[in-house]
Amino acid sequence: MTDSTPPTYARLTIDTDALVTNWRLCGQQRPDAECAAVVKADGYGLGLDNVVPALGQAGCRTFFVAHIGEGEYVRRLGRTAMIYVLCGLVPGRGDDYARHDLRPVLGSLEEIREWSSFCATTGWQGGAALHVDTGMSRLGLRVEQAQALVAEGDLFKPTLLMSHLACADVHHHPLNARQFQAFAGVRRLYPEVPASLCNSYGVFHPAEIGYDLLRPGVALYGSNPALDKPNPMKPVVTLEAQVLQVRTVMPGEHVGYGATWTTRTPARIAVVGIGYADGYLRSGSFSEDFDSAIAYVGGHYCLIAGRISMDMTAIDVTALPEGGVKRGDWVELIGVHLPVDEVARRAGTISYEILTSLGARYERRIIGEGTS
Repeated sequence: MTDSTPPTYARLTIDTDALVTNWRLCGQQRPDAECAAVVKADGYGLGLDNVVPALGQAGCRTFFVAHIGEGEYVRRLGRTAMIYVLCGLVPGRGDDYARHDLRPVLGSLEEIREWSSFCATTGWQGGAALHVDTGMSRLGLRVEQAQALVAEGDLFKPTLLMSHLACADVHHHPLNARQFQAFAGVRRLYPEVPASLCNSYGVFHPAEIGYDLLRPGVALYGSNPALDKPNPMKPVVTLEAQVLQVRTVMPGEHVGYGATWTTRTPARIAVVGIGYADGYLRSGSFSEDFDSAIAYVGGHYCLIAGRISMDMTAIDVTALPEGGVKRGDWVELIGVHLPVDEVARRAGTISYEILTSLGARYERRIIGEGTS
């Protein structure tokens, strides 16, 4: 029988055991708090179908998404989970939150009044979070607005009080202390409401800011939440691409668009079937000015040659032994030898963008005991 799966030139392996290990490690940092999971952007690019069941089986009871559509999808995967929608209440769509038992994270008085009116009219008691802006100036009530809200009594009773840290990845940034202090002040106004402040970096911050609920995101997927220390998280993603051709480039010849890479001596180039259409970012292309992307080929680290294009990337494999790489071989672009944070640094970005840019053309392989 012939395999009906279309052939592919790149594959993405997702280790759900590593994902669960990372979630548990986050929870161990502040054992008095419940550990939730942020699964927005399709589980940071890894697929809600893969991420949510594995975490749910491990004991995760609370999930955070960005949009209501993501929340509806998570609800189908986790029937008893508590699901918060970070972007808040879509105007006039309260019924959708109630239908799928989703909890909007409310960050403005306008949202709060609309939600309160909806609940009073329909009798819905599903709950919602109150988001207070303690210094990020994105979403959330100002501290003084949250204080005034208390005086309105029964207008709104949140099921969660939360804020978001802007600089927790830099432990000594002065904004951290201001945010800690501001949130502690608001928490005193809502002593009976569970509180949440820690994102991935907050979970590993030395300050006593655990509160009741942790909200790790990128750390679950293998990125380092303790940037001044070795990464304690397990790698979750392995990205590999297949060699399409190995060719010799003569002195003075160029590789790739723009002729940005020129060899002075004979060189061997391995062309692999992956490019920026797959989320392998063009910004990782060869440059004289900064560290370009690298690949792990046959036990060696090799630089990208020239520009990463839409579907193909060239790798300089001159240093490998003759015959050390051939058509059909697989090379590692993210994985044990190339952590996602290092790949991001060389592309001039952050691990969040690398993970959430991972494309749809990969053969996706899911490994781990949590695999369905």
